[in-house]
Amino acid sequence: RVCFDYVIPWSEEISRFAFVWFVFFGAAYAARLAAHNRVTIQFKLFPSIVQDVAIIITDLIWIVFNLVLIKKSIEVIQDLTEFPYMSPALEWSMAYVYWIFPISFGLMTIRIIQVDVMKYIFKVDIKDVDSVDLEEAKQSVVVADKA
Repeated sequence: RVCFDYVIPWSEEISRFAFVWFVFFGAAYAARLAAHNRVTIQFKLFPSIVQDVAIIITDLIWIVFNLVLIKKSIEVIQDLTEFPYMSPALEWSMAYVYWIFPISFGLMTIRIIQVDVMKYIFKVDIKDVDSVDLEEAKQSVVVADKA
């Protein structure tokens, strides 16, 4: 851009679209890891059954929210199909770009259900992706020091 004094007109647009798509796919993947931010400290005072019921209720609210977003985004896509709006540089129909919303929120809904089934039916312990296992960290430091 600076060296040749020339801008590739479609590069910024496609990078923006790719960024949005990757963010929403990342959100769906984070749902699979149970890595979305939650405020659960208030439930620590209650018995585990109350904690589980509260988390299931919040997951149901989250699923309803996702379903509403899927429905509304499909309505927007239908409007964009009926009254096309093209991206300026690539001249793509924005309806194609907006498909990320029903896709990602649908995947997120599937992942929320998957995690709940794993946690409450199959009793799989879902580890917090942000937690650090101190013993594992010590072992990696010892291995690194020996090398």
